[in-house]
Amino acid sequence: MAGPAIMRLSSLLAVLRPALPLILGLSLGCSLSLLRVSWIQGEGEDPCVEAVGEPGGLHNPDSGIQPDQSDEDFKPRIVPYYRDPNKPYKKVLRTRYIQTELGSRERLLVAVLTSRATLSTLAVAVNRTVAHHFPRLLYFTGQRGARAPAGMQVVSHGDERPAWLMSETLRHLHTHFGADYDWFFIMQDDTYVQAPRLAALAGHLSINQDLYLGRAEEFIGAGEQARYCHGGFGYLLSRSLLLRLRPHLDGCRGDILSARPDEWLGRCLIDSLGVGCVSQHQGQQYRSFELAKNRDPEKEGSSAFLSAFAVHPVSEGTLMYRLHKRFSALELEQAYSEIEQLQAQIRNLTALTPEGEAGLSWPIGLPAPFTPHSRFEVLGWDYFTEQHTFSCADGAPKCPLQGASRADVGDAVDTALEQLNRRYQPRLRFQKQRLLNGYRRFDPARGMEYTLDLLLEAVTQRGHRRALARRVSLLRPLSRVEILPMPYVTEATRVQLVLPLLVAEAAAAPAFLEAFAANVLEPREHALLTLLLVYGPREGGRGAPDPFLGVKAAAAELERRHPGSRLAWLAVRAEAPSQVRLMDVVSKKHPVDTLFFLTTVWTRPSPEVLNRCRMNAISGWQAFFPVHFQEFNPALSPQRSPPGPPGAGPDPPSPPGADPSRGSSIGGRFDRQASAEGCFYNADYLAARARLAGELAGQEEEEALEGLEVMDVFLRFSGLHLFRAVEPGLVQKFSLRDCSPRLSEELYHRCRLSNLEGLGGRAQLAMALFEQEQANST
Repeated sequence: MAGPAIMRLSSLLAVLRPALPLILGLSLGCSLSLLRVSWIQGEGEDPCVEAVGEPGGLHNPDSGIQPDQSDEDFKPRIVPYYRDPNKPYKKVLRTRYIQTELGSRERLLVAVLTSRATLSTLAVAVNRTVAHHFPRLLYFTGQRGARAPAGMQVVSHGDERPAWLMSETLRHLHTHFGADYDWFFIMQDDTYVQAPRLAALAGHLSINQDLYLGRAEEFIGAGEQARYCHGGFGYLLSRSLLLRLRPHLDGCRGDILSARPDEWLGRCLIDSLGVGCVSQHQGQQYRSFELAKNRDPEKEGSSAFLSAFAVHPVSEGTLMYRLHKRFSALELEQAYSEIEQLQAQIRNLTALTPEGEAGLSWPIGLPAPFTPHSRFEVLGWDYFTEQHTFSCADGAPKCPLQGASRADVGDAVDTALEQLNRRYQPRLRFQKQRLLNGYRRFDPARGMEYTLDLLLEAVTQRGHRRALARRVSLLRPLSRVEILPMPYVTEATRVQLVLPLLVAEAAAAPAFLEAFAANVLEPREHALLTLLLVYGPREGGRGAPDPFLGVKAAAAELERRHPGSRLAWLAVRAEAPSQVRLMDVVSKKHPVDTLFFLTTVWTRPSPEVLNRCRMNAISGWQAFFPVHFQEFNPALSPQRSPPGPPGAGPDPPSPPGADPSRGSSIGGRFDRQASAEGCFYNADYLAARARLAGELAGQEEEEALEGLEVMDVFLRFSGLHLFRAVEPGLVQKFSLRDCSPRLSEELYHRCRLSNLEGLGGRAQLAMALFEQEQANST
């Protein structure tokens, strides 16, 4: 019996022999894990935490953690919220931007010291060369009541004494900007500053140190440690140093006598705080260059000039512009050199990738062209010549190439010719005869792509000439995305809704008023409504019934239901009312700082729409004209409710004209042809209206008013930004607009096109035609 048992055991071992190492490894791992768990539970605490956090534990002297630090310093703490029930509840005021709540600051503020004689010359030149590189640029002058040039913020102190001017400048910076900026750069208006280099220098310095950085100069008769920063080359002051200096400004102004503001500041810092000027800090050196008199910037090639942050002195504005041109060319050459180096590195590394050279996109370093996944995503090409384009905004097959489009095409052709000459010279020299064909398309991943067929004349070194036709491809890549500075706006502005009502629209006014009460009056939105009742020449006269009697009664009922609200109405009699004339009447009845929301009887304003009106209409800067969503004709595009559960029977019919943004499946489209709604300030409208009256007079103005809407007035006679965007919150029921024959040809065409496009989609129209043909055939 032992023999068979031994045989079975040997066969079992032979089967398990390959898995024995795995079984032994698992057993050993489980044993060690259990042993470690019991050991940790016996110790009570993790020895690693004790070595780092406990006062008597082991610690690494090179780790930077001191033995007297407790473990609580490295653990987050939850502070429970407690509110005293005896005190009244106060709503927490949250800041508009998270940057303000976190206490984040801007990096650099630049202050320019100017004078009465140079404010309109050198200061303007400084503003045009460096203002777009810095978030804030201020000009300080001792002239009383100085008039600021356009686009410049000038602070007048009223005293031109150097020490007084410098003291008041520092006081102003501390009071108004001490909590908003990390660095303050002070310069004179006869200094040219290489703005990108200065911004990069401020970005490499620590902000928690008292730093006075510039071109260090020695005081006469003082030691080597007592140095001040030369004001002609500018100097940097840290925020912490400015905060410490503020209490000593009055004492320094009375004790220190100096004819130069930079020497006065240097002595004040040394005497009060013991801080002197340095030219180098944390491996960053402040480099400057002193420009000799009558020296041509184009001929300067020394390393000190090429690497300078500031150049001084600049005697006139033209010299400032020449310096800016020179340094801009140097920066451009450096950028091109870095691009070539990066392209060479990409080319070398691409050979090591699985795709090899085939995976190298053109141009090198830019994203590959967009790959469409269906025929609906194919990017189309626009065809153009030097005189015309065949992709017009109004849908016309051909229109003149003018304005920015013409300049864009000319720049592309000139660039192509320049690149061809750079590649083939001196063997060949090309001259453009004409553009045969041009194609362009916008790729959202790359930029604007061009394909040009050029008829060229090639000239050899011996003077032989020959006409050649060549196709070239170019790409204008997308540049770096930048945040445009916009004026600060608030959501607390009161909105004045203006509703012009024609007699034909009086029946739809009660529905608008009910929606206004539900969306504006009940939530207590900060908005008012003015009804502009437009009577015809024979309507509402003596003995005739008032067509707006129901509208007035509905407005009075809303005032009764909502105490404190007031719905004003104005009566206007006009034979051919135009939107501009009606707006003239309302504009005279309101202050200049009123925010108007011009609406229609089919519009349903909501709190979200009012907030977007407040945010997008900026006084003196921007007017907002939203594009509403227009529902299709319910007869052609019937609404269908969501399908019910199986076996529930047919779906019940839905009310026609339901709101698609609230679950309706009825179709529609954003009506780009209509521009009846708009948000703008009264002051901006009055300025545009005055400009219209100044350019057009008499009969010409009367004819222009018939063919203009308010949006056209802002577009043609205002320098504001015109913001036109879709507004999904404005959903209008289907309605056929009354296209008066008195309108101008353009307005009449837009009105008719809006009515036709609003009937239905292509599928609904095709089905309607098919059903009509089937009915006629039977």
